[in-house]
Amino acid sequence: MEERTGSVTLKGNPVTLLGKELNVGDPAPDFEAVANDLSPVSFSDYRGRVCVVSAVPSLDTPVCDVETRRFNTEASGLGDDVVMLTLSMDLPFAQSRWCGAAGVDKVVTLSDHRTAGFGEAYGVLIKGLRLLARAVFVVDQQGIVQHVQLVREIGDEPDYEAVIGAVKKLL
Repeated sequence: MEERTGSVTLKGNPVTLLGKELNVGDPAPDFEAVANDLSPVSFSDYRGRVCVVSAVPSLDTPVCDVETRRFNTEASGLGDDVVMLTLSMDLPFAQSRWCGAAGVDKVVTLSDHRTAGFGEAYGVLIKGLRLLARAVFVVDQQGIVQHVQLVREIGDEPDYEAVIGAVKKLL
């Protein structure tokens, strides 16, 4: 498996990411993750819609909390042709609890804890920590990556305006 060092830091320290780097124009890899009810979900289930795929280390951390709440708010104004997915290594039970406590009802949270298939396919799995690096991918209705944002410092928030701008160009 491909390893990349130097793309991302955690508290200023470089980490190694596992998986191939995705770029604009690449086909978005399919993956299977676990829904909050423990059912399997395939990314291909969302084909035909614009997908914002947000990778976060854990919903139970301040920046991930702020980011997912922000995308939940943004989702309210984008309509049914857009789906917002947030993936983490959190257990589905923890994701469900967090969504309920945070009032998040527009973002679909999915767990990559079983196989790390998403993290590997999208090149955001942190070697040794088995967490996901902070990244956002915008995928068009045909399954092509149209925007990639790998956040350099995992503790920083993504550029929300750039993500929403990329989504609006596809609608």
